[in-house]
Amino acid sequence: MSDEAPENDAKTEDPSQKKLEDAFKKGDVVKSQEVVTWFMLLGSAVVFASMGPVAAQGLMVALKDIMANADQVELGGAGFAAFFNGLALTMLGTVMLPLVVLSACAIVANLIQHRPLISAEPITPKFSKISPLAGFKRLFSTDSLVNFGKGLLKITVVATVLFLVVWPERDRLDTMMTADPLIILADFQEIGMKIFIATLAIVTVIALADYLYTRQKWWKRLMMTVQETRDEYKQMEGDPHVKGRIRQLRQERSRKRMMAAVPDATVVITNPTHFAVALKYDKNMGAPQCVAKGADAVAFRIRELAKEHDVPIVENPPLARALFASVDVDETIPTEHFKAVAEVIGFVMRLKKGAGWKAR
Repeated sequence: MSDEAPENDAKTEDPSQKKLEDAFKKGDVVKSQEVVTWFMLLGSAVVFASMGPVAAQGLMVALKDIMANADQVELGGAGFAAFFNGLALTMLGTVMLPLVVLSACAIVANLIQHRPLISAEPITPKFSKISPLAGFKRLFSTDSLVNFGKGLLKITVVATVLFLVVWPERDRLDTMMTADPLIILADFQEIGMKIFIATLAIVTVIALADYLYTRQKWWKRLMMTVQETRDEYKQMEGDPHVKGRIRQLRQERSRKRMMAAVPDATVVITNPTHFAVALKYDKNMGAPQCVAKGADAVAFRIRELAKEHDVPIVENPPLARALFASVDVDETIPTEHFKAVAEVIGFVMRLKKGAGWKAR
């Protein structure tokens, strides 16, 4: 018995759609922080390359104006407040667009990993989150060790990239202190872009590996035992809403399959408006077969399909009502209707061989 227990408790089954949906509602989704970091780094590179020089030049002009008119600024009263407000607005206008770009990158980084999600579950207070024992376990868990390793790796990578990029430029950095501000900005942007490109190349590999690791761990955690799969199936089968939905899906599939068979029917017998029964017959069949039937709106659709595909339509109210009541789709007609149906099919065959016919 002890040997069988682990086997029965082993999570060998893929998570069901219901379990995936339940996890999503709780906010339990695949989320790699390294992917978010990659997008933020990419956004920062775009901002630095496209807006950096403009923003820096704007700030430089504003600061030059402040320094040039420093003796005219009142240190108290309304004049100082106006000066401070103007400086704050200048700074805010400079950083607003980069903040919008970085916020958009953060949103995209999450949406690319999972569909939009709003859930209060992750921030709901839980005893396990404040329990010292649970906190100790989390501190020395595998996740903590992996995150610690990733942090060390990122620090090492960034430090290495900075050294490899900046060291060859050490002579230029010495001369930047005495160069013109515009030249300093151009040199700073060039070196900065080298750092961004090199860092992005390394972080791309880290983000991809971390996403695959995070997804595989998330999937493995949601896997189910055989018993869990059986219990969930029994629970879903007993749910009246699930049963109703399954019944609706089956009816929709059956109706689509039935309508697809109408163009191949031999004849459609109508009431003329309330009922329609489509029959199919060829020499290889022992008896005519009902391929579609319906009342009211379904009957109207059957007649329209018959007209579109030139299937003969014969009005015979007594026979249409009798067939509708006595035969199901994909069944052969009852023997008591053989004679009446044979007369209708014979009539249709004679029309086809004669002067022709047209569905009406």
